[in-house]
Amino acid sequence: MANVAAHSRFIPLFAVFVLAALLLEGRVSVHASTPTFGERLAAAAEVRTKARVIYDGSYRVIAYPMGDVPGNRGVCTDVLIRSYRALGFDLQQLVHEDMSAEFNLYPKAWGLNRPDPNIDHRRVLNLETYFARYGEQIALSEDPNAYRPGDLVTWRLGHSLPHIGIVSNRRSADGKRPLIVHNVGAGTVLEDVLFEYPMHGHYRFHPEADG
Repeated sequence: MANVAAHSRFIPLFAVFVLAALLLEGRVSVHASTPTFGERLAAAAEVRTKARVIYDGSYRVIAYPMGDVPGNRGVCTDVLIRSYRALGFDLQQLVHEDMSAEFNLYPKAWGLNRPDPNIDHRRVLNLETYFARYGEQIALSEDPNAYRPGDLVTWRLGHSLPHIGIVSNRRSADGKRPLIVHNVGAGTVLEDVLFEYPMHGHYRFHPEADG
C-alpha cells in the first residue's frame, strides 16, 4: 500500500460538500461514526451524475499527474477517476507508477511496450489489475448485500467489452439491490444494473483507512 500512501493528498473542500449531502439526505446520522471511505466515494460518484457528460473514449494527450479529458467528456473509467480525485487520490499517477515498475503484470491488449499516462488509467483491464494488486478482490456473489457503497464492479458487455461502475449509497425501488453509478454511453447515471450484465470482477479499493 506504499504506492498509495505516498500520493495521498489533503481532502479538498469538495469532500465537505459530499459529507453534507449525506447528512441532509439522512444517509449518515450526526450521531453515527464518520462515513467510511466507501460511503464517501459513493457520494462523490453520485455527484458526478449532476454533470452532463458526452461518452467519448477517444485518445487524448493530457497533463500528468492529475490530468483529465475535458469535463464534459468521458467514459466509465472517468467516473472512477474523478470520484477518487474528489477524495484526494489520483488513479492516473497511481496506475502509471505501478505500470512503470511492473509493466509485465498488466494486460498487453493494446500492443504497447511501455506505459502511457495519457490512457492507461482509463482502461478497465488496467484498473482491474491495479485494484487486485492494491485493494481487495472479492468473490463474485449473487447476494446484493455483498456489495457495499464504494465497491467497484466490472462487467463484460456485448462483444466482451469491459465496463466498470461504483456501488452507490442508494437502493433500488424495492430496496433489494444497491444502485450503480456508471457511464455506459448516455452519460453518468445512477441505475439498478448490478446484475444486468455478466459480472466479471468485484473490488474494494480504499487507499485511506477508515477512522
